[in-house]
Amino acid sequence: MIAPDTSETSDIDARRLGAYLSAQLPDFSGTPTVERISGGQSNPTYFVTCGNRELVLRRRPSGDILPSAHAVDREFRVQRALQDSNVTVPPMLFYEEDPSIVGTAFYIMERVRGRIFHDNMLSDVQPEDRRAIYDDLATMLAQIHAVDVKAVGLTDFGRQGGYFARQIARWTKQWKLSRTTDLPEIDRLIDWLPQHLPDDDTTTLVHGDFRTGNVILHQTEPRIIAVLDWELSTLGHPMADLAHSCAYIWMMNADEFGVGLRDVDLAAQELPTMQDFIAAYARAVGHPVELTPFHLAFALFRNAVIFQGIADRARRGNAASDNAAEVGRVAPALAERAVALIDTTQQP
Repeated sequence: MIAPDTSETSDIDARRLGAYLSAQLPDFSGTPTVERISGGQSNPTYFVTCGNRELVLRRRPSGDILPSAHAVDREFRVQRALQDSNVTVPPMLFYEEDPSIVGTAFYIMERVRGRIFHDNMLSDVQPEDRRAIYDDLATMLAQIHAVDVKAVGLTDFGRQGGYFARQIARWTKQWKLSRTTDLPEIDRLIDWLPQHLPDDDTTTLVHGDFRTGNVILHQTEPRIIAVLDWELSTLGHPMADLAHSCAYIWMMNADEFGVGLRDVDLAAQELPTMQDFIAAYARAVGHPVELTPFHLAFALFRNAVIFQGIADRARRGNAASDNAAEVGRVAPALAERAVALIDTTQQP
């Protein structure tokens, strides 16, 4: 579970933040306790507590970051749009662009108390609840993809169609900006993926990083009460989201970031297979789905570039987590697994 890391609170001036919040919120006064939450690789996140008021602050990292990365304004916008939908998100309060308050742009939301597990094995969960949690994860992903973007005001949140082509181009650019070593497997994927784009061009809301560590579970029940970390959300192809979840959970090893299930005895741990998860998602959307080698190779490629970016931020000293350098070393393994997929596929 995510825990406060009180050794990292000095990067926010609590008095200044308290004065700002007192002016914004009628029921807030005084200097809050500010606790940075450890465990994240993305936008720095903090618990902000004053009396019985419990808030969460999420801001952009300090220093130089890659273009278009860490868009907290988009995170805030999509979560506010989803407040009354079937997708459960924390209550949003306000977004602030002024960097003078905490050093960068940020937003404030209500704190949702529950359980967060970055361990995909769900080691701290009763074995009989593990499959139910994964079923609810699949159902929530289907609900994200079922959002009526027009009804919630998100028709301009991304482009219609062409998602995979744009994403491949985007992550290719990010790779070139953050690469610190040559990886022939990445170069191979950069060449192969654009030549094997699927014909289907379905467009829905996509979360972009949907996984066990980005949802809050009820304190005692095996169900999701809030979906977090919408930094990579946009309008895109739902299979990209499904593939990301599958690659992150079932195509990473237990000793890699997120405690993957690739080399875990799933039956012994009462955990579902990747095929079980895909089937649960298909039941929730109400029609068959086909997750192809292209989708999974794309997800692995994208994650490899993201992890390489984390390593690059660690090298430059502005990563959001202390283990960023270690996480960056996962990138070559993911690229190799993606190449193995495309080597065995029968796609033309």
